[in-house]
Amino acid sequence: MSGDYNPYGSSYRGTMNASASFGGKPASPAAGGGDLIKETTTAAFPRDVLEESKNQPVLVDFWAPWCGPCRQLTPIIERVVKEAGGRVKLVKMNIDDHPEYAGQMGIQSIPAVVAFVNGRPADGFMGAIPESQIRQFIEKIAGAAPGDDQAEAIAETLVQAGELLAARDASGAASLYAAVLQADPENIAALAGMAQCMILADQHDRALGLIDSLDDEKKADPAIVAVRKSLEQYEEARKLGDPKALEHELLLNPDNHEARMKLAKIANVQGNRQDAADHLLYIMKKDRTFEDDGARRELLNFFDVWGPKEPATTYARRKMSSILFS
Repeated sequence: MSGDYNPYGSSYRGTMNASASFGGKPASPAAGGGDLIKETTTAAFPRDVLEESKNQPVLVDFWAPWCGPCRQLTPIIERVVKEAGGRVKLVKMNIDDHPEYAGQMGIQSIPAVVAFVNGRPADGFMGAIPESQIRQFIEKIAGAAPGDDQAEAIAETLVQAGELLAARDASGAASLYAAVLQADPENIAALAGMAQCMILADQHDRALGLIDSLDDEKKADPAIVAVRKSLEQYEEARKLGDPKALEHELLLNPDNHEARMKLAKIANVQGNRQDAADHLLYIMKKDRTFEDDGARRELLNFFDVWGPKEPATTYARRKMSSILFS
């Protein structure tokens, strides 16, 4: 059986084609997904799949312990099913232990996922497809998630909050991030944004407490990693001395790279990003050997926190390229 053959109905080959009021909260998945995800057996299949699919669609994941793509697909499909908040359920069947239904349905390649609706197979896919296509598949089977208008409003609010944060309006940005978190407490962009607001308001301990309270998966998100780097940069800048004294040292000796590096770090946490970049670019142009190319490495650290869309990042990358390749 080839990967393009689908015995369950239509072949699914999915492709991706300042107000803060969001109404009610979106549906929340069951804690840990216990009611949404289960293993089944040949004997339990009629109850777990055929009967249960009369209440909502049931996805059956046919897998085996030796199947590498199965192990790749499992955590992704489990996460998406949990996020669907009960619109679908996932039932997993080990075909090594329970081959009967897989054989009856003509499954010859795994992983294979079959969606049952009203007691009958309705659609399916094979292989470890991307998460975006799994989401599309669930929307096709179960319908669009309730609150799509809310999701759009949240996305727009996050953009507004980001603009306020970039303008160093911590209070205004925080009020929008708080509204998002009230509607969606797990929104990682809002969590990171709220922590950045705390940093901007010089509430570093609160920001650290917020990100430390997150689970390991959220802590590994690039937005949260950037917050932690930002905190580290603030803590370092606090110890670098009086910026006016450092500026005086540069007036006496513009090539005092140590003082210039310190000023760059202070300018960064003060929000003067282009000034911070200019200091580091000056050092790069004058002496790449200073602190083992330390100016370039520090600038890359700034980019990690600023993000690729930040104008200062675009500006500094262009200048840095001209220095590196001149």
